[in-house]
Amino acid sequence: MTKSMDYKTSGVDVHKADAFVDRIKTLVPTTFNDQVLQGIGGFAAVYKLNEQKYLASCTDGVGTKLKLAQKANRHHGIGIDLVAMCVNDLLCVGARPMFFLDYMAFGKLDTRVSEELIAGMVDGCKQSGMALIGGETAEMPGVYQDGEYDLAGFSVGDLSPEEMFTDKDMAEGDVLLGIASSGFHSNGYSLLRKLVDDHETTLIEQLLEPTKIYVQTFNDLRKKFSSSILAAAHMTGGGVDNIPRISESFDYDLTYWPSTDEMAPVFKTILKRVDIPKEELFRTFNMGVGLTILVKKADAAAVLSHLTKNNVKAWRLGAIRSGTGQISMSCAWS
Repeated sequence: MTKSMDYKTSGVDVHKADAFVDRIKTLVPTTFNDQVLQGIGGFAAVYKLNEQKYLASCTDGVGTKLKLAQKANRHHGIGIDLVAMCVNDLLCVGARPMFFLDYMAFGKLDTRVSEELIAGMVDGCKQSGMALIGGETAEMPGVYQDGEYDLAGFSVGDLSPEEMFTDKDMAEGDVLLGIASSGFHSNGYSLLRKLVDDHETTLIEQLLEPTKIYVQTFNDLRKKFSSSILAAAHMTGGGVDNIPRISESFDYDLTYWPSTDEMAPVFKTILKRVDIPKEELFRTFNMGVGLTILVKKADAAAVLSHLTKNNVKAWRLGAIRSGTGQISMSCAWS
């Protein structure tokens, strides 16, 4: 079953969404004060609490992956996804996760389902060293059908001024490392759901594998290589287009990308079923890399060796050079 279908055909227009963000970038900042250090467009917003302490915050959902979970009647992993999609963004500004809140909306409240979702969020928060301190649950008949729900998450972290990632310490030749994803994470599911039949239970289970939470790995790296870790990009919606969010002062030359044999097995199965250009694949899915880390050139080999010794699958993807936020993919990939 090979289908010639892209993300837009499946119902998601990424370019329209990007244009929307560009439009609101002129509206939202009218609310800012001098304590807002980073706002819309970044992985997380950063707010100056005082001279010694900054707060970072972000919000997200899990997209239409929850439709697959509802059909399979498996909900615990979706709770983990919700936490992961938020907390991984916090890492990209240099913040330590502090607490999390959730919003759940049902057509009709199902206590078993809601408890599974909360149990998943608790699991995700424990993996993140973060407290689940509150939330809101709503019943909205007429908006959602019985058996349907939607979720949103909100997380906050803290950091010192010295811990905030900026491009002042970046230089040409610094190295991009990619850490493996556990699967498709929580993006691209409007397309993925059209590539799977209801009877393919094993494949559906693979697609419901929760988004990997990188907090423990990332904190370990920053503790051991405190001055070597320069930035990070969470590979969410838009795929490789997330990498230039590190800084628009550099170009990003990708000279290597893991093959499907190196990715989670679900990629090989799915990518055989979709007939779209390579460029579209890399801007729809994470393509096996869930988090990209920018490391000082001199320390890249040591960081990669440390990850490997700790059973974290990772690769050297390429390097940066002065530029305007463009991506060059010279790597052969299959």
